[in-house]
Amino acid sequence: MASHLAQIFGTEQDRVNCSFYYKIGACRHGDRCSRKHIKPPFSQTILLPNVYHNPAHDPGCKYTEKELQEGFDAVYEDLYCELAKFGHLMELHVCDNVGDHLIGNVYARYEWEAEAQAAVDNLNNRWYAGRPLYAELSPVTDFREACCRQNENGECNRGGFCNFMHLRLASKDLVRQLRHGQRLERKLNPPKEMAGGGWEPPKRERNGQERSASPRRGTDDAWRRG
Repeated sequence: MASHLAQIFGTEQDRVNCSFYYKIGACRHGDRCSRKHIKPPFSQTILLPNVYHNPAHDPGCKYTEKELQEGFDAVYEDLYCELAKFGHLMELHVCDNVGDHLIGNVYARYEWEAEAQAAVDNLNNRWYAGRPLYAELSPVTDFREACCRQNENGECNRGGFCNFMHLRLASKDLVRQLRHGQRLERKLNPPKEMAGGGWEPPKRERNGQERSASPRRGTDDAWRRG
């Protein structure tokens, strides 16, 4: 019996634990769900809910596709550089859903559980773009199972209200540069301990101006402590 329960834990056959929560780290029923949402005591993955608001979802949006992509790339770079400070960042995903349980969710997966815990401990005292951050460990381990495959093929008829992740993708060149920068920095300055130590991104030039990992928005720092 115990073996059977272990095999079906977190699956659709599990009548006790919510399969959606374990698969995508969120459930549209929230606290009203009839099944359990047990937060993991340790994990390689963290969740930052409701961080990114896509202007394209605003009916009055007048931005072009190019402007929308440039704006998202700036947010993605901010997030990547800041999150990489806590450890080896393996994956970074931003949801483009509009349902309450997935809107603006940011998921980051680290190489080590200690790195994910360090990120959660630090980010819960931080603000980004004028809003407080809330960070928690997430049970998501396989984003291929968490993402909507129909959306990837352009066939999802539920749009942003789909219960599976619809990811907002950063430009391929930017992602490649960020990953290369992290690998290079870790090679030149390896962490002192195997299960800790992140990447402190150097300032780099953009449009003739120095750009740090945490750029300022106008006169306010995008990242700050509460």
